[in-house]
Amino acid sequence: MKKEIAAYIRRQQSPQREICEKLHAIISQTFSGISDGIWAGVPFYDRRYYIAALKDHVNIGFAITGLPQKQIDLFEGKGKTMRHIKVFSLNDIDEERIIMLLKISQKAKCSCGGTVRSVSP
Repeated sequence: MKKEIAAYIRRQQSPQREICEKLHAIISQTFSGISDGIWAGVPFYDRRYYIAALKDHVNIGFAITGLPQKQIDLFEGKGKTMRHIKVFSLNDIDEERIIMLLKISQKAKCSCGGTVRSVSP
């Protein structure tokens, strides 16, 4: 785990910290060698996925550009290029579902914009 991502996760309150750790592990295990860094202040992976800790939950985001509507409907939100699912506790993490969504999103055209770069906290 890059130090910038580790620092982001360490700064989170419980249970968001533990949720972020688990989601990071799922992404990293699903796509070994995936590029990662901080973009827009949150961990971002291969310009396709992100993890964002919020007040009472964590969003895991997915690129959706170019996916069929039936697949886009599997995600929450109204974004045109990214959608998400909300995770409120470790018990809410359905690893099989998240891996399926990661693989669906992998087929999306990557038009999320921005450059993923490592920055010091």
